[in-house]
Formats: sequence, structure tokens, C-alpha cells
Amino acid sequence: MQFVMQKILDIENLSVQFTTDGVPRTVVDGVSYSVVKGRTLGIVGESGSGKSVSSMAILQLLPEKNCQITNGRINYYVSEKESIDLLSLDRQQMELYRGKHISMIFQEPMTSLNPVHKCGRQVMEMIRIHEKVTEKEARARTLQLFNEVQLPRPEKIFDSYPHQISGGQKQRVMIAMALACHPEVLIADEPTTALDVTVQKGILELLRKLQKEYGMGIIFITHDLGVVAQIADDIAVMYHGKIVESGTKEDVLYHPQHPYTQGLMACKPPMDSRPKHLNVVSDYLSGDVPAPECETYEERTQRLTDIYYDKKPLLEVKNLSVTFPLEKSWTGKVKKALNAVDGVSFEVYRGETLGLVGESGCGKTTLGRAILNLIDASSGNVVYNGVEINKLSASKMRQLRREIQIIFQDPYSSLNPRITAGGAIMEVLKTHHIGKNNAERRAKTLDLMRHVGLEESHFDRYPHEFSGGQRQRICIARTLALNPKLIICDESVSALDVSVQAQVLNLLNDLKRSFGFTYIFISHDLSVVKFLSDRLLIMQKGRIVESGDADEIYENPQQDYTKQLINSIPKMEKPQ
Repeated sequence: MQFVMQKILDIENLSVQFTTDGVPRTVVDGVSYSVVKGRTLGIVGESGSGKSVSSMAILQLLPEKNCQITNGRINYYVSEKESIDLLSLDRQQMELYRGKHISMIFQEPMTSLNPVHKCGRQVMEMIRIHEKVTEKEARARTLQLFNEVQLPRPEKIFDSYPHQISGGQKQRVMIAMALACHPEVLIADEPTTALDVTVQKGILELLRKLQKEYGMGIIFITHDLGVVAQIADDIAVMYHGKIVESGTKEDVLYHPQHPYTQGLMACKPPMDSRPKHLNVVSDYLSGDVPAPECETYEERTQRLTDIYYDKKPLLEVKNLSVTFPLEKSWTGKVKKALNAVDGVSFEVYRGETLGLVGESGCGKTTLGRAILNLIDASSGNVVYNGVEINKLSASKMRQLRREIQIIFQDPYSSLNPRITAGGAIMEVLKTHHIGKNNAERRAKTLDLMRHVGLEESHFDRYPHEFSGGQRQRICIARTLALNPKLIICDESVSALDVSVQAQVLNLLNDLKRSFGFTYIFISHDLSVVKFLSDRLLIMQKGRIVESGDADEIYENPQQDYTKQLINSIPKMEKPQ
């Protein structure tokens, strides 16, 4: 269905100010853009650029206590010639537009859905608030929406609580809720960031399909230019609260003019080469962009020969299984169980980076934790440096953990909010009796912080005072404190902006070269894993379905599942 190019929403010179400790700070500075019927505007930028704040202002969802819209208009077109400034409406008037005319999908569906209400009831509530329908009609409409967003078993999901369905299914429920009243404008705020590439691809295709049916104007907020290339018609790039570049998708992606846009595009690891170092945004903003240097085939062959030739593995995983009980009888006997890890075997060699790839729920995180003895294995063995880990006593396992460390996905929940960055690192040194006194431990902590790109002034700051990338650096410094031999990185860059992700990936590579670390790198992002890894393990439903050299698997995958993962990676292909 074709729709006339008709403007639905017009943001004019919008400025938003936050006040912290009595100090005002402008976070959106004179932003202007338009939303057109049947077209998608992609707003791209890093965390803190103001892209989400500007969109929350449209629906008046900003906190009133410390936030103020200091300038601008938000014109919603009720007809081709008549508009209303949404900022002039009071809360009661705004409720007539919110959800019915302008709707929003948030980044994290688990926190957006009410955990104590069933999914179907939450969508029904949206319908009954805005439309005069019976409960029976609202239920029928909800089931119809669940079919439209391609949810399996709509009746079952209608009666399921949010925790009982997958991340992709929760996001589809949120999309159904957002579309319940056929809004003219849909704001999608990072709706695919936390999802696997295959689920992400399905959500993007779904949004395009629904847009064609309803003729909605979409604002799609993301930090990933690969994702925005798949869905946007027009793009606005935000940096420090301002739009620094805008235009059609073709103009912005294939002929970027602003250094910040060029830097964002360079941050994503390429799939067709092996750069020794990823360029970062600051290189482009400073105008000092280093010439790309890639590892040659000969260099890679020699490096892999040094790792594998006539060497014994550092770690051996032998037929490892982890089973979780799902249902027990009244006597405690397990009636139904989940094989989260099902007979997995592989080796890791000293100095190697082994990539472990798979969708959420495939068992890769469970496998990583079972290797560390953080989860009990049901059967099988883990042998580290000739020692069977799963047969060690608790005291000997504590000693061994100095050599095997883990970096978790979410750095914020990994850090104690009441302990400073320096204190978090020093705590590890104290626990393992490293250093004669606190002065010596402080000196070592400051040295570790410098190694990971943190400053001495950061020592006394608390976790909430850092960005996501800086918090992950604190976690990496804490890991380095014990001088480990093997580090398991569990989705340790997946929650970061592409620019910060590039910095952390460079840091991990630099540390590997400097200290000779061995990594098991767990992720659902194949482009990131390929950049770091020497070998890949592809995991599906608790089993390893494909393994081998990282480059060979990408160029010539053997399994359909691997091909599906590769084909789902967002690509920025230039038009022919």
C-alpha cells in the first residue's frame, strides 16, 4: 500500500535541561526533525547523546523533578493543515494522545512489562483505556495483534507472565501493545539492542511489514548504523545533544560528511578483513585517523602455528553436561529436566582466543559458569592445566580462581554501588593477600587502572559516576589484579555502544599481546567474535554444532544454523 508523503510530527528547535545538585546541564540542544507518514527516521548516536531524551519529550515522559524543556515546539498534525503543540497540553490532555496517536516501544521489555500481570491482560488494558470496547472484544483484538506480530501460540502467551516467555517474544508483546490503537507515530527506542541477531532481524522485518500495513511514521533510535541501515529511510545523527548530520539513508551512510558519523561507521568490526586495531570515534573527531593495518594471511598462519603446533591444551572440557530440573513430583523426584549443556567437549590452548557463539538460551553462559565451577556440572570433566576442576575442594578452587577469571556482561551489577572504583580493585588484592599493606595495594591498583585507560582521579569515584565503557574497564582491571592465565568474557561488550565496544575490544587485544592471556569469548554477535577469535564454537540447544577456524567458518559455514547467524548480521551494503 502506498501512502502520500505527509508530515505527522514536527520537532522544532527542542532544548531539554537536566539539573543535578543545583547545576543545570543542557542534554538536548536545539534539535529539529520531522516524521513523515509511511517513512522511518533513524536517530543514531551513543549513550548520552540525547536521542532518547528528545523522543521521551514528545510523550512528556521526562521526570518533572529535575528536567525542564527550555525551548521548542512539538507539532502533531491532526490533519494535513492543522497541528497542535504537544508541549502546550497538560497531563490529562496528553493522555488522550499517548498510546492512541503516538506510541513507544522501550529498549528493555522485561522492565516495561508488569511482572505480576499476564501479557494478554496488559495489552487488553491499553485497548480498553483508549477505546470503548467490551472485555470480550478487547481479548479478541489482543489475540489478533499477537497473530500480527507473529507470536507463536497466541492463546498460551496471552495467559503467560513476562518471565515465562523469551526476550524476543516479550519484545513482540511490547510491539503489540504499542500498535493496539493503530498509532500514527511509533517511537522505537533501541528495541533490538538486547536481542540476538536472528531475533533482531525478525523484529526489523516485522516493523517494516506493519509499517506498510498501517502507514505509520516510525522514529527508530539506535547506536548501531548496521541496524539503522536495515530499517530507516532517513537518518539523523546526534552528538552531545545536537544533530550533527541528517539526510536520506543513502546520503548519511554512503557519503557521511561529519567526522562523528565517519567514526561511528568505522567502529564496527569488519567481516571481510582482520584489522589489528579498530579505529574509534575520537580518532575521527581529532582528525588523526591512523591508516588501517590488517593481519596478513602469513602473519595469522604463523601466529596460529605458534599457539597450536605440538602444544598441550591449557583447558580441556570433556563431555560436560549441566541439567536443570523443571518439574518435580511431591517426593522430590525430577519429572522434567532441561539439558542446558549437553555433552560438550573442546580444548583451549595457551594464548588462544576461543569464540563461543549462539543465541540466548543455547547454554553458552551456563557452560562458561560450569567451567569455573560456579554451577555444578551433572556429568563430564573440566581439566585445567592437568587438574580436574570439578573434583577440587572449595579451598583449592578458591586458590585456582586466581588463574581463571570471568568478566560479566553487565558491569554495573558486577560492581558494588557503595564501593569506589579503586576500592573494588583493592578489595581483590586484599582478599588474595597480594601486597604488604594498603599503600602498596593502592599503588598496584593505580597501575592497573592506567593499564585499562582509567585515570588516577577515577580512584575515588563510585560506579554510577562512570559511563558503561568505563565501568567495564574497572571490571577488567579487577580481573587483571590477580594476573590470571585464562579469562572468560561473558557477553562483556554486548551492552556497550559500538564506539565504546571498539575501545574495549582494542583493550582486550592489547592486554592479550602484553600479558599473554587466554580468552574464552562468549557472545551472540558474530562480527565481534570473529574480530577477536582464532577459533569458533557454534552452540545451539546445549550442543556444539560447528567448530573450526574463525575465518573458515565465516567464509564457508557448514551448518544451516551457522549460515542463519551469519545472514542475520546487519550489513551496510551500498546500493548497486
